[in-house]
Amino acid sequence: MFADVAKIYVRSGKGGNGHVSFRRELFVPAGGPDGGDGGKGGDIIVEVDDGLNSLEAFRHKTKYAAGDGQEGDGRRMHGKNGKDLVLKVPAGTLLKDAETGKLISDMSGENRRIVLLTGGKGGLGNMHFATPSMQAPKFAQPGQDAREITLQLELRVIADVGLLGFPNVGKSTLLSMCSNARPEIANYHFTTLNPHLGVVNLKGDRSFVMADIPGLIEGASDGVGLGFQFLRHIHRCRVLIHIVDGAGSEGRVPLEDLKNIHAECESYDPEILKKPVIVAANKVELIQSEEQEKALKDLEKYCKDMHYPFFKISAASNQGIYPLLEEAYKLLEGIGKDEMIYESEVDLENLGAVESLPIKYEHPEEGLFLVEGPKMEKMLGYTNLEAEKGFLFFQRFMVEQGIIKELKKMGMKEGDTIKIFSHEFEYYDDEIEDENESKEE
Repeated sequence: MFADVAKIYVRSGKGGNGHVSFRRELFVPAGGPDGGDGGKGGDIIVEVDDGLNSLEAFRHKTKYAAGDGQEGDGRRMHGKNGKDLVLKVPAGTLLKDAETGKLISDMSGENRRIVLLTGGKGGLGNMHFATPSMQAPKFAQPGQDAREITLQLELRVIADVGLLGFPNVGKSTLLSMCSNARPEIANYHFTTLNPHLGVVNLKGDRSFVMADIPGLIEGASDGVGLGFQFLRHIHRCRVLIHIVDGAGSEGRVPLEDLKNIHAECESYDPEILKKPVIVAANKVELIQSEEQEKALKDLEKYCKDMHYPFFKISAASNQGIYPLLEEAYKLLEGIGKDEMIYESEVDLENLGAVESLPIKYEHPEEGLFLVEGPKMEKMLGYTNLEAEKGFLFFQRFMVEQGIIKELKKMGMKEGDTIKIFSHEFEYYDDEIEDENESKEE
């Protein structure tokens, strides 16, 4: 089964934690801190692979993660960086945020490779925190969090000309007669379940790509049958050839079929019918009755009124095809060769960032402020508040994360108590906060 949609979860690598260690060598009794930095987490990269034509690879595996950075080591050794993960997709794939539906990137044209999610930065080792007043820091910086997102992948076939029509009207036959494509052809409905592409070569070293869009049915725009999967591929086509059964086989009425096709396209997206349209009445060699002749004339008159170029063809016997292809090429030349590329709707730089982690504030009574949440729990786990002024590191974290500022908005003043889980601190203004505020100004 052709796969043109997929939903996958992707996560970049977490940054490795900084290391806490001290130089211990013979004749160097107090060598100082030498904890190395953590490694950077791996990136999630999306890359176009011209050898792919579907999203089949993502149907069975739905979770992807880049490598985490490793923790630093002693002797100032840097942790190993996490391994990047490259996801390969066919050209024309749209990357969307599955939660919001917003477009992240259109992997078309020159956009062939993007860093979708960056890995977390590695944390600094304790060697970076030595100061004249704190020469043996027993704490290090944790690595940055990974980034994660659930992606909706949607493939939209890239072709110059798209063949539209109800099942069994001869689209696949036409494509096989005028290009190098070899779609399956048989006299039953829904032979074509996959969009097929073929290169049409004309005289004078001219060519264009033609796509056989699987047959539509009434209700396709409402998702009936495989409607959505078929209709989405029309977006990329610059010219549309609507093929109808000119002989009215199986009791069909050519003009009604054409109007129904247009109605389905317009219901799905009105922009589709703004594209140049050609109408081709196929199977004209099968016309035998006056009723069939009249039905064909009604179709031709309607196309003339709508200013649609109209052609009578027989794909099976290769009759009338060349003028049809010439008209398609003429229309392509008239509208230029710019590919339809969709604009991103998100800020890729901050995509998937876990706004670090949530913080919960409470002010249960006068003079007491509670600060909790995963972010605080995580930081406490990496900080030694009892030794070597590790509290100074934590205090700086409180200021840089805007926690002190938020508490002051809630009414906190000097002398009040800040309680973080089982730890209690008395708040006082200090030079760290003043310095931080002066930088902001």
